[in-house]
Amino acid sequence: MTSHTSRHPLRIAPSNLAQLGPDVERVLAAGADMIHFDVMDNCFVPNLSFGVPVLAALRKHGIQAPMDVHLMVAQPERLIEEFAEAGANAITIHYESTPHVDRCLQRIRDLGCQSGLALNISTPLAVLEHLHDKLDMVLIMTINPGFGGQSFLPLAYPRIQAARALLDRLAPGIRIQVDGGVKRSNIAAVVAAGADTIVAGTEIFGSDDYQQTIAQLRAHAGQAQQGMTA
Repeated sequence: MTSHTSRHPLRIAPSNLAQLGPDVERVLAAGADMIHFDVMDNCFVPNLSFGVPVLAALRKHGIQAPMDVHLMVAQPERLIEEFAEAGANAITIHYESTPHVDRCLQRIRDLGCQSGLALNISTPLAVLEHLHDKLDMVLIMTINPGFGGQSFLPLAYPRIQAARALLDRLAPGIRIQVDGGVKRSNIAAVVAAGADTIVAGTEIFGSDDYQQTIAQLRAHAGQAQQGMTA
């Protein structure tokens, strides 16, 4: 498998928060860089999760870390402004979730947030050709979105590689985030393929020691990065 060196430092973003404020504080103290905030509407994906009031409550609780909001919802344009006002730092929408992708991405930036575009496992990477100028991050889904705890789909590796190669040509500054089934056992391959922002929900929150798990994720990723630059 061909390796692609990322231009960005690795970021670890835990997701799916059970005890909210206290759990967020624990995972940040353990070394997380940001919080990945999954929003599901039981329409675009078959599950229901957090909404705007929860994010606002975390900010009120005193959480100051970057909040990376992943909108797995139909018609995300209905929620973009509310999440930005509630304290989101980055907002990612799915390509298939709205006919107004370009407008939504521009609106996210206009509100002072970083913009992201999520691509499901069957979404053609070619859509990036016409949207890269409005993107700060591309989220490559490595599972079918909607449920935590799923296994990483191996066919995602060449997609990450291809996305990194395409973005290196179009806009090298765009980050690649990977969401779904990333573990200590496969993070090195994910990073070697070109990802630089790793969402890890079950792997971190399902462990007994957040700090040890995050440190091990970083160590395995670091080995891959060293191998790419050797």
